[in-house]
Amino acid sequence: MTFKPKKEHKKFLFSLFGEQDVLFEREKILIFGTDASKKFAWPSIVVRPSSVSQVKELLKWANKNKIPIIPRARATNVVGACVPVYGGIVVSTLKLNRILDIDDRDYVAEVEPGVVTGDLQRVLKQKSLFYPPDPASAKISTIGGNVSQNAGGLRAVKYGVTKDYVLGLDVCIPGGEILSLGGRSHKDVVGLDLKSLMIGSEGTLGFFTKIILRLLPLPDKSISILVGFNSLERLIEVAAKILKTGLIPVAMEFMDKDVLNCIRQLGKVEIPKSIDAMLLLQFDGNEKEVEGAIYNCEKLFKELDIKYYERGGDKKREEELWEVRRLINPASHKMGEKKIALDICVPRSKVPIIINESKSVGKKFNIPILCFGHLGDGNIHVNIMYSDDMEKTAHKVSYKILQKTIEIGGTISGEHGVGILKLDLIDKQLSNTEINLMRKIKSIFDPNNIMNPGKAY
Repeated sequence: MTFKPKKEHKKFLFSLFGEQDVLFEREKILIFGTDASKKFAWPSIVVRPSSVSQVKELLKWANKNKIPIIPRARATNVVGACVPVYGGIVVSTLKLNRILDIDDRDYVAEVEPGVVTGDLQRVLKQKSLFYPPDPASAKISTIGGNVSQNAGGLRAVKYGVTKDYVLGLDVCIPGGEILSLGGRSHKDVVGLDLKSLMIGSEGTLGFFTKIILRLLPLPDKSISILVGFNSLERLIEVAAKILKTGLIPVAMEFMDKDVLNCIRQLGKVEIPKSIDAMLLLQFDGNEKEVEGAIYNCEKLFKELDIKYYERGGDKKREEELWEVRRLINPASHKMGEKKIALDICVPRSKVPIIINESKSVGKKFNIPILCFGHLGDGNIHVNIMYSDDMEKTAHKVSYKILQKTIEIGGTISGEHGVGILKLDLIDKQLSNTEINLMRKIKSIFDPNNIMNPGKAY
């Protein structure tokens, strides 16, 4: 049943947040009902806390009154994770946006959840420090949202994903208590790892109020190379050879023929018509390491008679090479007005199988399929492009691709999460016992089911 606010509810919220930070007029709360999934449900009220004490009081009151709480940052997720399906109070984190501490001795940063990932990375770079997780939305997404979804990104091949850099979390749970999980130590094996349980929980267990991140020294140098192939099969073969040499790229991104055709139509970059697949690699480290990696790649490409090859280096040239990858999202709509963006992940050896299956299913139902993404860890982005009159067919195609993914030992989500869009498939990947255990764990943290109900599991 959808929550409908009463007079006394509004009175309490006004007293806690002030009139400026309590929104309930339809024209003001409309945008808070959706996210990048484009799914929509009306929030009942929106609040914008600017202090931890406000969050504590809110969760104490909401738990007592059994009112749904939906944490929300920049809403860049594509699975409906912050759509208020049962109404309730959408809690924006955007005023909880302070960088609390950066320590170059402990290699630690402490931030509030509303800090934009790219903003933090820029500040760290000035101090010769490095926070590696780099989701495609880094310029606009927040650290809190990244932790909630356990975001991956382009650098995951070498550096891993968000969970690998979260040392500690302060989490407000229903009832208003703050749990301080983990801390500034880089190792901690005391008790069950409740911190890791929170990462990727999609706002269903508690509300993050502080995040402690592990940092690295900033690499001295970074160079990218862009390689073209006459077939995707050849690209995958060469990528496997690169990894077998022991070279670990920061990023290993691929683009298939249909993706390249879309990019060509934009007319912003030149891609030879003979190229049907592209591989974008990046290496970082000290100068000797990077130049050595590039030398070994070039030697391999020469042995394999690779015809198309471009090397980056300076900032301008690097941006030109990465422009091809950045153009995928706007270019994709040359193939369809709307899209379903899947983020499946399969064992590396199964990548050709799932790409071929995706293309085959798309062809059968006359739906364009674009394949690209993080080849180094088997995290493939499958974009199903469609027009309004093909929506049902597009969802049927999506379902078949996800079923095949599970069948070959993959997962329906490598980095986007489940949200509401993949809920009907979770029991195809997880057993009833696993799902029931997750729900029992939620009931311990959130006995009245107020935290982002109807999501993830």
